Amino acid sequence: MAWWWRYRFGAHRRSCLWLGLAVLCLVLGAGCGGLCWRRLPPGVYVQGAVQPVSAIRFLNDQTYVDAAGVRQSEQRLFEEIFGLIGAARSYVIADMFLFNAWTGEASAFRPLSAEFTEALVAKRRVCPECTVVLITDPINTAYGGVVSPHLERLRAAGVVVVETDLDRLRDSNAVYSAFWRVLARPFGNAPGGILPNPFDGGRVTLRTYLRLLNFKANHRKLVIADPGGVPTALVTSANPHDGSSAHSNSGVLFSGPAALELLGIELAVAAFSGVSVDLAVPAVSWPAPALPVTVQVVTERCILEAVLGALAAARPGDEVDLVMFYLSHRGIIEALQAAWRRGVRVRVVLDPNKDAFGREKGGMPNRQAARDLHRAGVPVRWYDTHGEQCHTKMLLVRSADGAGELHLGSANYTRRNLENLNLETNVVVRGPAASAVFIDARDSVEAIWNNTGGRHCTVDYEHYRDHAWLKYWRYRFMEASGLSTF
Repeated sequence: MAWWWRYRFGAHRRSCLWLGLAVLCLVLGAGCGGLCWRRLPPGVYVQGAVQPVSAIRFLNDQTYVDAAGVRQSEQRLFEEIFGLIGAARSYVIADMFLFNAWTGEASAFRPLSAEFTEALVAKRRVCPECTVVLITDPINTAYGGVVSPHLERLRAAGVVVVETDLDRLRDSNAVYSAFWRVLARPFGNAPGGILPNPFDGGRVTLRTYLRLLNFKANHRKLVIADPGGVPTALVTSANPHDGSSAHSNSGVLFSGPAALELLGIELAVAAFSGVSVDLAVPAVSWPAPALPVTVQVVTERCILEAVLGALAAARPGDEVDLVMFYLSHRGIIEALQAAWRRGVRVRVVLDPNKDAFGREKGGMPNRQAARDLHRAGVPVRWYDTHGEQCHTKMLLVRSADGAGELHLGSANYTRRNLENLNLETNVVVRGPAASAVFIDARDSVEAIWNNTGGRHCTVDYEHYRDHAWLKYWRYRFMEASGLSTF
C-alpha cells in the first residue's frame, strides 16, 4: 500500500505544479497585454496638421573646447524659456522629462532646476490669474521613492503639477514588464527605504528599482505660453536638470496655430494622468501668414513615420544632416544607408555615449550603429564630449530644388522613443531652405562638423570606433527586446 500512496501523492504534486505553471502563464500573459494590445490614450501618437507660422526661430546650446583647451558652454534655450514664461499673459504649460537637481558625479553644473522653479513661481506671484501647469515624469520623485522639493514648492505656489500616469502607456520590455505589472505594480511606492537612490543621494525602496527597470517615460520637453496674447511654443531636447545643464541641445520657438494644437495634446496627457485643467484659451485672430514656412507637431510613432518619409523622399543631390544623442532604430539606419546609396549627401554626428552625469558609459548603442553606417560609406563624426553629452536630436534635409525640412524635439532615434512606448514630441518645419530657420540650423551643423571659429566640437570616426562583434550583437538584442536603457 505504501507504493500506492507514494504514487498518489506524487501525481497530486505534479498536478499542482502544472496547475501553478498554467496560472502563472495566464497571469503573465495578461500582464503582457499591456505591451501588445493596450489602447493608447488621447494625446498620444498624434500627427498634427501642417500649420502656418507667424514667427519661428532655431535655437541651440553648444558646448565646445576653445583654442586654449578650456570647455565652454553657450546656452540660449532656457534663456528663451524663461523669457517665454515671464511674458505669458493667460497660461504657461510645460512638459519636462528631467526636472531635478541630481548631478550624479558631475562637478560643474548650472542650477537649472532651481531657476526653472523660480520662473514658474514668479509667474504665479506676479500674475495669479495666469494658469501655470507643469507635466513631468515620475522619475523626478524616484517613482514615488523620494519627495521632490521643487515639485512641492510649485504646488505650494499654485502651480498645477501633473505626474504622468505611465501605466496608461504600452510597455517596452515584454519579458520584465509582465512580471512587474502583476507582481510589483500593485504595491505602489512610498518615500524612505534602505537602498541607495540610483540617481543621487538618499535612500529608496526596492519598489523604486523595480519601477525603474520597467524602462518607460514621458520624455517630452516643451513649453507653451501666450506672450502678448499670441500662442507660442518652444519644442526642444533640453531638460531643466542640473546634471544636464552643460549638454548640447537644440529647439524651435514658433508662434501660430500649431502652438494651440500642441496645447490640446498636452491637456490630454494631463487628463489621462488624472488632472483636469480648467483653462479658457482666449480666441486668437490669426493674420495672413507672413512666412513661407510651416510647422507640424508629431508625437511618438508619427515622428518615425515623418523621418522615414523624409529620408525616402531624398534624391541625388539632396543633403541630409543628422545630429543625434541615441541612434539605434534599424529602420532609420537602413533608410540612411539607402539614401547614401541613391546619391544623397549624408552626414551623421553622434554622441559617443561615453559620458552620463560624471560616470563612464560603454558607447552603446551609437558606436555599434555607427559601424553599420561607416561600413556602408556614410560619413560619421563623433561629438567629442568632456563630461557632458551631445543631447541634440535633429535631422535637417535640404533638397536640390531649394526646399528645407527640419525635424527636432525630444525623440532619440530608438525603438523605445519611436514605437509608441515613451511619450515624445517633435516638430517638422518645412519651407524654403533660404529661410532663416534652416540657415541657422545648417550653420550649427557646419560649425560642429568642421570645428570652425577655433571651436573644437567633433572628431573623426576612428577616434571612438568600436567594431567588437560581441558588443554589436548585444546592441542588436537590446534594441529588439527592450532590455536596454536606450
